[in-house]
Amino acid sequence: MKKSELFFSFILVPLDFVLLVLAGVSAYFIRFSKFTTEIRPVIFNLPFISYFEIVLFIAFLWIIIFAFSAMYSQNRGRLSQEIYRTFLACSAGFVLVMLLIFFQRELFDSRFIVLSAWILAIVYVSVGRTIIHWLQKILYAYGIGVKNIILVGSSKTGDNLIKDFFSNKYSGFKVIKRVRDFSLDTSKELAEFIKEFNKENESKKERIDEIIQSDPNLSKVETLRLYDFANEHHVIFRYVADLLEVKVLRTEVSEMAGVPVVEVKKTTLDGWGRIVKRLFDIIISLILIIIFSPIILLTMLMIKLDSHGPIFFSKRDDGSPVFRVGQGGQLFKYFKFRSMLPGMDSMRYNELIDKNLRKDGPMIKIADDPRVTRVGRFIRRWSIDELPELFLVLIGRMSIVGPRPHLPEEVAKYEQHHKKTLTVKPGITGLAQVSGRSDLLFEEEVKLDIYYIENWSLLLDLSILFRTPLAVIKNRKAE
Repeated sequence: MKKSELFFSFILVPLDFVLLVLAGVSAYFIRFSKFTTEIRPVIFNLPFISYFEIVLFIAFLWIIIFAFSAMYSQNRGRLSQEIYRTFLACSAGFVLVMLLIFFQRELFDSRFIVLSAWILAIVYVSVGRTIIHWLQKILYAYGIGVKNIILVGSSKTGDNLIKDFFSNKYSGFKVIKRVRDFSLDTSKELAEFIKEFNKENESKKERIDEIIQSDPNLSKVETLRLYDFANEHHVIFRYVADLLEVKVLRTEVSEMAGVPVVEVKKTTLDGWGRIVKRLFDIIISLILIIIFSPIILLTMLMIKLDSHGPIFFSKRDDGSPVFRVGQGGQLFKYFKFRSMLPGMDSMRYNELIDKNLRKDGPMIKIADDPRVTRVGRFIRRWSIDELPELFLVLIGRMSIVGPRPHLPEEVAKYEQHHKKTLTVKPGITGLAQVSGRSDLLFEEEVKLDIYYIENWSLLLDLSILFRTPLAVIKNRKAE
């Protein structure tokens, strides 16, 4: 663990304690402020010194709750995950306070103070975590705390990792060396390289920190050799999960007759998860339809003025409805804003097939598509053509977040493991769309979609939703 990481992990404890105390003190002064007392006069006696002693004690208990909530773990995850854990931990602390009041009512005579302290604690600690998060990012940009890594593997995934680490100065990773395999000769070469690198950079206190196996198809012998190599040279070992591991990521180990048995857990989208996600879809789609209604109306007008034909793309060249494959492989009628000249949809399978950029899977993406209109190119570039999908979300055919909705002829070419993506409703946006890369292989998209399905949470949906505008702004070239 880098010294900067140790520092930030250590400083979080006193920072959280101070912020929790500040939340309690703020709640006290808000309750006794002139504005509040004019609305609801104070009819109890609560000296500040006595109250402050109680706040210190409760803040200490909350820090213990924070520790059990993994808020001080080494891998704290994304900022959104930290804020979500903050909400849960503060809520658990709030329940603790209510229990204390139940058994010793004289501790607090004001429900307002308790409630406002809980809300302020969430806000203050979240702001503190945000500041620490961005401070770490800024230090990464100056090379402080950046982890030096060795990449093993010749896969496209490795190319994407290198590209991301190089282009994103806030990633916190720097690729020092890459090897294509991990044979015995490579192992000896890498051992010498690590020794020389650590020696040359000893004055700067820099060393090789991690080894990442970027090729999930590396042989078992090479993988085990690489794992032992990482242990021998005291570096962290990471690896890119293969498709099977992504599918069974939610596992639980139990013992049966003295034998460890792994149970593959179902997605959290079963049961109440499905209900929560549907409510989320209805609320968000209604809000977004209202917000984007001026853009929707303006787009309809622009399409009509720009070229002849219908406003919506909802029918094929032969007049039959356009379908997409939904949950469980069921077809549903699909529509979006028309971005092409009418009567040219089938050209993608005939005259334009040679221009297909997606040779790695069943999908078809045409380079410099000549069928696209002037307005169509603009609305594709900014994903405006997909806004009508909000209505499909509202009626339950699609979801706000989920795998990409594919054509029946594309799904017909799916391999068996690809069909896992059909277990949930397709989404307007998804993990693959906000991944930040335009050149994802189809298999990589499937991995991300399966990861989403197996690890769904409302927090993950919110995280993807908030990342979508940035992904659109940094969007790839329009189709």
